[in-house]
Amino acid sequence: VQLQASGGGSVQAGGSLSLSCAASGSVFTIKDMSWYRQPVGKARELVAVINLDGVTNYGDSMKERFTISRDNAKHTISLQMNDLKAEDTGTYYCHARAPNYIGRMYDFWGQGTLVTVSS
Repeated sequence: VQLQASGGGSVQAGGSLSLSCAASGSVFTIKDMSWYRQPVGKARELVAVINLDGVTNYGDSMKERFTISRDNAKHTISLQMNDLKAEDTGTYYCHARAPNYIGRMYDFWGQGTLVTVSS
C-alpha cells in the first residue's frame, strides 16, 4: 500500500485547510485509515481515524474543528480542518492499516504534508 498526501500549506489562525490522501497498491486490503500529526520537537499524535464503515474517532480537542471523511470507491480520505490554531502547526501524515495474506496487520505511512498556522 502506498499513500500520497496533499493539501498542506500556510494559513492564518482561524482559517481552514483541507488535506487529501490517495491510496494505491493493495487498496482492497485496507481497513482503518487515519491522519496523524507531528509538531516540531513533539511526538506524533492521532488526529482522526475512520474505518471501512465510516465510523470515526478523533484526537482530543479536534472533533469540534476537524472532520475526516472517506471515499471507499476512490480509496481516498480527506481531512477538513476549520478554525485552525497555531498549535495545529505540524507535519500531517496519512496512515492506513492493512493485513497481509495471513492476517497480520501492518501500518503504512504517507510522506507527510506540512501545515503551518500563523497567529
